[in-house]
Order: sequence, then structure tokens, then C-alpha cells
Amino acid sequence: MTGAPEERRERAGAPGDGETRWLAPAKLNLFLHVTGRRADGYHELQTLFQLIDLCDSIAIDVREDGRIERTEGPGSIAPADDLAVRAAHVLKAATATPLGAALRIEKRIPIGGGLGGGSSDAATTLLALNALWSCGLTVPQLAALGLPLGADVPVFVQGFSAWAEGVGERLSPQALPPRWYMIIHPGVAVSTREVFQSPELTRNSPLITIRAFFQSGGRNDCEPVVRARYPEVAEALEWLAGRAPARLTGTGSCIFAECASAIEAERLAAQVPDRWRSYVARGLDRSPVYAQLAGGR
Repeated sequence: MTGAPEERRERAGAPGDGETRWLAPAKLNLFLHVTGRRADGYHELQTLFQLIDLCDSIAIDVREDGRIERTEGPGSIAPADDLAVRAAHVLKAATATPLGAALRIEKRIPIGGGLGGGSSDAATTLLALNALWSCGLTVPQLAALGLPLGADVPVFVQGFSAWAEGVGERLSPQALPPRWYMIIHPGVAVSTREVFQSPELTRNSPLITIRAFFQSGGRNDCEPVVRARYPEVAEALEWLAGRAPARLTGTGSCIFAECASAIEAERLAAQVPDRWRSYVARGLDRSPVYAQLAGGR
């Protein structure tokens, strides 16, 4: 079981100044409705993103030689496929900076869990390098650069918990009530592409308003598909549903329950079978990356 990461103050740097360390928060989808499919194959949706204080950490060392490399990262993802590395290349190409960067990525967010770890790593890399390379791009410009990398990248670039529509790029920041969550990762990774290409996925949920969601709630349209294809997720959902309202986040394998307090979340996490990983996380309205940017670290 893990909680919030320890924050470290480090100075922003130019080439030769050494590493700076940046946090990349996870998210939960408090609901996810698929409302249609576009001609280009992308899906229209409605969702409410809740940022949480479960974070990856990205250490960045600015280079003078222009090279971008990942010196440490998840073994299951090739450096060229890592969204953080791709984000660095996208920003370099867009700004023509002569600088480069070495990236060390410490993963705490489960891969394929529906918590947005890869997209968050990309967003944090864009925000951090925009500052470290003195690129001067605005947040909307960075969000537009990040969208082709993944539909969840813009919400992490904007750095707010948010109501989202379209493919996830139309965002309305939301100040959500203080919340704690207990999250279970059942040990499998779910392919977003597989879920959205599934013929049994419903794609006709009616549009709802923010007020209607807060009054009556919503569901995750991807949950029946993931349940049917991943028995480990179905088992975890059944286990948690016997103790608290259980929901799937995004298209991934992680499930979660909202708790009234940290103590309640810790007590629930203590009951989770050893074959699964549990996390206790606090909801955030603002990404910690923005505090780091404001503090020059």
C-alpha cells in the first residue's frame, strides 16, 4: 500500500546545473460515458477527471548537445515509445530549441491501469521542458501539442480536475469536494485501443449536464467490456463491491472506491488481498507541477 509521494525542492536549471525533479499526478474518471464515434475513429465522450496525489517522478537534466534520451524508465516500454520521450521530441520540433534533455522516469502509477500515467508523464515533460528550455509556449499551446500523444494529455497540461467532453480536450475546470480514494490494481494491464475497438462497447450514451451528474451520478461505459475480457478485473470489482461502491477508472484495470476520510481508505486498503496492489490517494484540484513551476523547481 502506498500513499502520497514526498515532495523535493530542487532548483530549475540550465545545461550543467544538474537534475530537476518533477511530479506527474494520476487521475480517476469519476464516470465515463461514450456518446458517439467520429468518422476518424476517435470516440466522443463525457467524463469527470479527478486528479490524485499518486504521482510518477520525472528527473530532467538539460543537455547542450540537443540529444533527447531516457536514461531510466519502465522496462516494459521502449524509450522511443515512451510518451514522455515523445513529448520532449514534439516540443523540441515545435520550438526549434538547440537544447536536449536526459529523462529519468520513476513509475509509481500502474501501466495500463486507467490512471493516465503515460499521459501525465508526457504533460509534465511538456510543462517542465517549456520552462527549462525557456520556450515560452502558453498552456493552450502545450495542450494542443500534447493532444496527438493522447486524449488525456490536455487535462494534465491544464493541471485541473475537470469536466471533459469531445475526445477529452474540451475541459471545464472543477473544484471538487475534498475526497480520499482507495484504488486496487489487480495486476493486469488493459489496452485502451482494444477496449475502444471492441464491438460490444456501447457508443450512444445521451449527453448529460454537470448538474445532472452531481445529482444522480454516472457510470463507466467501458466497464462491461473490461469485465468480460479481463477476469482479474471482474474479480476485483466483485470483491470491492461487497464492501463499498466500486467503479472502474478510464479504460484500464484499476478500480476504486470513494472514502470519507484517509482513515476509512486505509482501513479498506488493509483488507485488500495480497494478490492485488492497493493505493490510498487524496483528490487534488490542482496538479503539483504548477506549484513546482511557481517555486522554480
